Amino acid sequence: MANRVIVVGAGAAGLMAAGTAALQGAEVLVIEKNAIPAKKIRISGKGRCNITNARPIAEFIPNYPGNGKFLYSALNRFTNQDLINLLAEYGLETKVERGQRVFPVSDDANQVADTLTSFARTAGAEFKFNTEVQRITVSNQKVQGVVTSAGFYAADRVIIATGGSSYPRTGSTGDGYTFAKELGHTVVPLFPALVALRTQETWVQQVSGLSLKNVTAAICCDSERHSEFGEMQFAHFGVTGPIILTLSRQAAVWLREGRKVTLSIDLKPALSESELDKRLQSDFRKYQRKQFKNSLNDLLPKSLIPVIIELSQIPPDKQVHQITRTERFALIRLLKQLTLTIANTLPLSSAIVTAGGVSTAEINPKTMESKLIKGLYFAGEVIDIDGVTGGFNLQAAFSTGNAAGFHAGQG
Repeated sequence: MANRVIVVGAGAAGLMAAGTAALQGAEVLVIEKNAIPAKKIRISGKGRCNITNARPIAEFIPNYPGNGKFLYSALNRFTNQDLINLLAEYGLETKVERGQRVFPVSDDANQVADTLTSFARTAGAEFKFNTEVQRITVSNQKVQGVVTSAGFYAADRVIIATGGSSYPRTGSTGDGYTFAKELGHTVVPLFPALVALRTQETWVQQVSGLSLKNVTAAICCDSERHSEFGEMQFAHFGVTGPIILTLSRQAAVWLREGRKVTLSIDLKPALSESELDKRLQSDFRKYQRKQFKNSLNDLLPKSLIPVIIELSQIPPDKQVHQITRTERFALIRLLKQLTLTIANTLPLSSAIVTAGGVSTAEINPKTMESKLIKGLYFAGEVIDIDGVTGGFNLQAAFSTGNAAGFHAGQG
């Protein structure tokens, strides 16, 4: 009699687990509460899907602030190149962009979702959609099956691949955490990772939508400082964009501890203060007969100029040639350290990734099997792992899904 494997959730980790388990000869059923598979993949990367990262797999671990070392075995067992090769085998060509990010050549996230579904189906997995798993049944610390809205399904192995609690409209509503807790697992408290930040200052509303490239942003708390170089955006509520998302996890940790967090933006990181002073003096000579408010067009984006003028406390109508050395130095410091106070993160439901989850101490890192319940496996974001932007989170989902599927499928 074939080894029966049930995969709960048809996302990135679930589809990979299902296809891999079926290739081992297991009888695989994927139970998904949505009407279609891979709903979160379809909207990821603004509809383009950043599948993985092309840098050497040996460089991946530091890009997981949440329990990266747990992933060592899984990442080396099923690498980024293994993933790219698998997708190519099923007709999906990929390309590498800035930051070694890997995308489908088509720039269509739906194609990624459909390719992964095709992989699972071709391998032999069957799907049951619009069906909600209500609980996992266990006897003598061994999996027996799952109770669903459509009845009971017996299984020798169950893989929980239900995702996190971010983007609940895609079906990631935290069901896996409930199942894990009911079965005696520890769930590390959840908080948002890769999430936009709210600021106390309201001037951000004046520049909402403005994108800044090649800037350095640093979050600061007491004497601690974490910085990133790249692109960010202003929003009506605060700040977002790639480097902000990467910094947001640490900001969330500090905020949860009740500490004061600030964000410092260096608008001109390529210039030292003395170099910026020379540049500013050059611009001021050029515009010496104009008012201060009309002298910064060569230096800053148009929408940001009124904000900088107000924060500099230099009268906007002051003639440029009348600006003092002290005022000029204060302006330079402002351009090098534009500071915002972080009030909070956006809620977990708005985060790209959930930090926290099923404790890695209770999961075998090689097989993804529970150390508490025989035949129970975990894969993907439901585990207490999270990475920075750049394709690392999806790779973690694929690698843990592959490990869980392989070992569960062997029976």
